[in-house]
Amino acid sequence: MSLKDKVLSVLEENKGKNVSGSDIARSVGMTRSAVWKAVKQLRSEGYTICAVTNKGYCLSEENDFLNEHSIFQELRTKELGRKIDVFKTIDSTNNFAKSLAQLGAVHGTTVVSEVQTQGKGRMGRSFYSPIGMGIYMSVILRPKLSVEHSLLITSCAAVAVAEAVEKVTGLDCKIKWVNDIYVGDKKLCGILTEAAVNVEQGGLEYAIVGIGLNVQNTSFPKNISDIATSLHMETGNKISRSLVAAEILNSLESHLENIRDKSFIEDYRRRSNLIGKRIEITHNDEVTQAECIGIDEICRLLVRYDNGEEKALMSGTIRIVE
Repeated sequence: MSLKDKVLSVLEENKGKNVSGSDIARSVGMTRSAVWKAVKQLRSEGYTICAVTNKGYCLSEENDFLNEHSIFQELRTKELGRKIDVFKTIDSTNNFAKSLAQLGAVHGTTVVSEVQTQGKGRMGRSFYSPIGMGIYMSVILRPKLSVEHSLLITSCAAVAVAEAVEKVTGLDCKIKWVNDIYVGDKKLCGILTEAAVNVEQGGLEYAIVGIGLNVQNTSFPKNISDIATSLHMETGNKISRSLVAAEILNSLESHLENIRDKSFIEDYRRRSNLIGKRIEITHNDEVTQAECIGIDEICRLLVRYDNGEEKALMSGTIRIVE
């Protein structure tokens, strides 16, 4: 850890409080002059740090930069997020996490960035990822799961994200099958899972769970402004991204431990915004309409077509018909 990061860690632990330069110097093993230089560097990176004579330095509570120190303070996990890489900018957290996984990165390794230049969504779409506005995070998972159980990871992650957001903000989150989190009729978060299967052993080698959550946004581009929302827009408050990121990891680890017993599925059903609705299904360029009648034990979408035929869908793009 660099001297700058050590100073930041002390300031994060005392966010909103004054800490004397001599106390910081003693705790991190450097001179007061070195502390001043570290504070100067942090300020140049955008951190608001006040200095008051005879009181020391104070990291403003308004700072909402993602860093490992601020996330660690809220973590209760054993493995998820305990190894974390935080970037100012990256093409895609999923791409970088995948390269780490291929090099043997351990279960729970997490990649976070302030901005993505090529954020990935489902079906080859892009995910809007402006700087400082959201949580763009990918987690490497190496659970010992069969291929069947590994298909539940995205649904399990959706429940974890909804649960974490509700805990921090009190918002009522719904899940649009299979991977989107909604508040009301607007999308708050998207989840993209990419996985590698061990053919010889017939199980999952690793999975990358990518999470893109809108947090501080106050507006969106015209093409998504009528369908997207953020935590700030829904609550009117500035929400700590580090707190939400940590709570997502806490909830995800808890639910993954019980993924085999599928106990999360009832919660997934309860949060569904599709059951009982008429929907439009796009699959392999074919568009049909049906009624959503439920979600089964492996999180397939159960639909009933107008001719009475019932089917369990594994994939497809869904739109609620007004």
